[in-house]
Amino acid sequence: MAAHLRLLLPRSLSRRAEHQSRLSIKEARSCCDDSVERTAAMEQSLLPPPLRWSEVEGGGRWVGQLGGGEEYGPILAGHNPIFSRIFGHEARGQLYSTSLLCISTPIARHAKNLGVIYKDRDKLVKAVEYGLSMKPNSLQSLNNLRVVYTGQEPNHSLYQNHFKTSQTQITFTLLSLKRSTETTEMVVVEGGDSPTTAKLELFLSIGLDRRTAENALVNPKVTSNLVAVIEEAGVNGSSKTIGNLLYTVATKYPTNALLHRPVLIKYIISSKIKNSAQLDAALSFLSSVGSESFDLKNFEEVSGVGVEVSIEGIKSTIEAVLEENMKSILELRYRINVGNLCGQVRKRHPWADAKLIKELIADNLPAILGEKTDADKEPMKKKKGKPVKFEDKSEPIVASSLLSEEEENPFSIFPNPEENIKVHTEILFSDGNLWRACNTKEILEKHLKATGGKVFTRFPPEPNGYLHIGHAKALYIDFGLAREKDGFCYLRFDDTNPVAERMEYIEHIKEIIEWMGWKPFKVTYTSDYFDHLYELAVELIKKGLAYVDHQTSEEIKEYREKMINSPWRDRPIEESLKLFDEMKRGMIEEGKATLRLKQDMQNNNKNMCDLIAYRIKFSTHPKAGDKWRIYPSYDYSHCIVDSLENITHSLCSLEFEIRRPSYYWLLLVLGLYQPHVWEYSRLNVSNTVMSKRKLNRLVTEKWVDSWDDPRLMTLAGLRRRGVSSTSINAFIRGVGITRSDNSMISSDRLDYHIREELNKTAPRTMVVLHPLKVIITNLDKESVMYLDARMWPHAPPDDASLYYKVPFTRVVYIESSDFRLKDSKDYYGLAPGKSVLLRYAFPIRCTEVIYGENLDTVLEVHAEYDPVKETKPKGVLHWVAEPSPGVEPLKVEVRLFEKLFLSENPSELEDWLGDLNPHSKEIINDAYAVSSLAGASIGDKFQFERLGYFAVDLDSTDKKLVFNRTVTLRDSFSKGGSSKPVK
Repeated sequence: MAAHLRLLLPRSLSRRAEHQSRLSIKEARSCCDDSVERTAAMEQSLLPPPLRWSEVEGGGRWVGQLGGGEEYGPILAGHNPIFSRIFGHEARGQLYSTSLLCISTPIARHAKNLGVIYKDRDKLVKAVEYGLSMKPNSLQSLNNLRVVYTGQEPNHSLYQNHFKTSQTQITFTLLSLKRSTETTEMVVVEGGDSPTTAKLELFLSIGLDRRTAENALVNPKVTSNLVAVIEEAGVNGSSKTIGNLLYTVATKYPTNALLHRPVLIKYIISSKIKNSAQLDAALSFLSSVGSESFDLKNFEEVSGVGVEVSIEGIKSTIEAVLEENMKSILELRYRINVGNLCGQVRKRHPWADAKLIKELIADNLPAILGEKTDADKEPMKKKKGKPVKFEDKSEPIVASSLLSEEEENPFSIFPNPEENIKVHTEILFSDGNLWRACNTKEILEKHLKATGGKVFTRFPPEPNGYLHIGHAKALYIDFGLAREKDGFCYLRFDDTNPVAERMEYIEHIKEIIEWMGWKPFKVTYTSDYFDHLYELAVELIKKGLAYVDHQTSEEIKEYREKMINSPWRDRPIEESLKLFDEMKRGMIEEGKATLRLKQDMQNNNKNMCDLIAYRIKFSTHPKAGDKWRIYPSYDYSHCIVDSLENITHSLCSLEFEIRRPSYYWLLLVLGLYQPHVWEYSRLNVSNTVMSKRKLNRLVTEKWVDSWDDPRLMTLAGLRRRGVSSTSINAFIRGVGITRSDNSMISSDRLDYHIREELNKTAPRTMVVLHPLKVIITNLDKESVMYLDARMWPHAPPDDASLYYKVPFTRVVYIESSDFRLKDSKDYYGLAPGKSVLLRYAFPIRCTEVIYGENLDTVLEVHAEYDPVKETKPKGVLHWVAEPSPGVEPLKVEVRLFEKLFLSENPSELEDWLGDLNPHSKEIINDAYAVSSLAGASIGDKFQFERLGYFAVDLDSTDKKLVFNRTVTLRDSFSKGGSSKPVK
């Protein structure tokens, strides 16, 4: 047990616990009110049998004995909750009681029923939940788990995720504890409000509005932090001002300075810090000092404590600011940017309440401008330039324009390179040791000298497939941060697995990144550093921090689960050096040896359990050729190359967060510079898969046509579908780059950004997918009229370049779905005896219907046109005419694409291939298009009126154009039928 206590207790306590003698029950009880050291000793010395849960009216109680017949309930409810009693003995199916440190014990892993008691939200509970998250296979044999808590609610999702693959039944119970003074039993009585109701009332009691309080309950992290902050404040109620400040502390407090949070809360409760401006300054100050001590006077000065700003002074400044901006105010009136005016006032009064400033400015405007008019209420009309001409449509809109459109800078959360002196992470070892990873001043100075203080990021794809839309988020963050900070971004190929990598993928990645609007500072490869990486591996062996291992992958997995050292872990250094050299020279068979890092096999974090640094692969490398027979792993090479390239910000998705300890461990033992690591949430888009393994299977097994199939969310597939890089980047920017889980983003959200872009850049034209022949009987057979059709909705009539010519002849074609035999009030298509307007042409009225032999199929429709346009029909149809009498219109192929998968999240399905949409692709071979489309080129984009946006596909030939539907219109055929032909 002592070894497990070391994992969670302070090192000095665990050592002392090893040497404590066995305590009597009376001594153990006294420990509950004694020092932490004696409590730890009690935990070590007493090994009780299991507790029983005894149901009683209105609740129940835990009952158990320690030798001699004495019950030990009071120990469980000890005065010091940080070291509540551990219970983890086998009890033949009885209910266990534990404070969850037993999760670390082998005994508890075989329990069938387990009861857990929480006593407040203390360090022990946090250690317990850490234990759950770090031990994915612990307690999987449980049938029932009852979590009993008395204070802060447990992390429900943590338990549910931990046991999601097992049959464990979990119940959560809120209890009030009553400790009997006359008996040794601890009585637990169920009761009280539900946890959610209790928390809501607590949040409302400090003055939060109901919406804010309810939103806080949705986020478990915010809930936990806010309850803890309120408890630290010791308030049963507060003013709205104080409550809002406490809420800000709960949501924005820097994690590296938790030690000082009580100090800040004290200043808030005493109203020494009384507005958001002061609090923001205080939070910034505490973030900079971290866990180090600081001078209170300095803190107060930085935070504006004691600075009094009179309302008269603020009013006087506001008058001056309004006077300085009078010209703009009179011009823009109530549409003036009030936020800008507030900012000017706050520069002169940094500690003034921002809300008060805004209210005072708003109160002053009517005196200058009078009451609001109807014109003031209308949104400002943006000055529009001349519509983009058809010839200019393909000009790239580069990503540099994206950042300037942002009202708020998403990259402001990242520290500057010179600030990289703080603790990055804490590395906890199973023997109680704790390492804090941070750069020394000497290392940081050397780094800054090499970089000139510039920001350096990297985009490090593995060249084993095409990039998808998830990579677009990484591109936006990596390249965007560098661009925003006037820095540089490497394109670094993580080419450490020669089996899966190809030059095809390398060339594709280079080309698609350029298409996305990003330009790398330099293109590098991990293989560029193979020699240096090998030398560092030899250095690790010489330091006793790496060894050659002969375990199979199955044995390595088994030993990690059991936390057992490899039998070759302690082999002599010289022996490992010799074997590693033989591995390099190809003298050892593939799979017979690996080089492993000597980390901590008993660590709860599996990423610290002697990771593999090198493995043998007899494969030709796409860049290094046959020089190497051993290749470094991602875990070994990634952090080292980050350091060698002087990366300032190493950015990756959240699934890599658990690798932080191993990342910094390796840099620490090698004495290398440590980049700032930051993880962001992955981008998950609905109705698709983004796993490269799944994408590769879709391509290789011919479920889709290729890596650039327009149905895939690969960047190449999106481009072929007709999506611009501007649309993709706008979508990514809208999703955001925070650490919070974005869950599943609807693909419709991407479609919105695609439409927004194409609406501005795609010229209009007309195509009929399912043609129905209409003969204009009152038009001469040889007649051909050339009419003007607009390429842009608001094209001025005097600019001929914004129009195209369409022939109007005796034979025209409309969509078969735009004709019905029976009319209705809500139908705006053509019907017998009814009139419609042919867009850009004339009204026509159906006079006759020609049927097929079975009288069910409409072959053609006869109609008359109104040359003077006296008829004013409601319906407007798109159409295509014979370019000249007897000549068939331009025939094109049109491909209609739908979502590739039926389910929102097919990756969750065991048979994910069975979820493929059988109607995800429809090919229409005989659509008719207006003649002007004959000159379209591959990649050109158009809006087919009433149908959607389309792009010319690369399968097009001189004989036949092929169009891919990029996205539908917002309301295609809203007043007509479906796009299918009607018989």
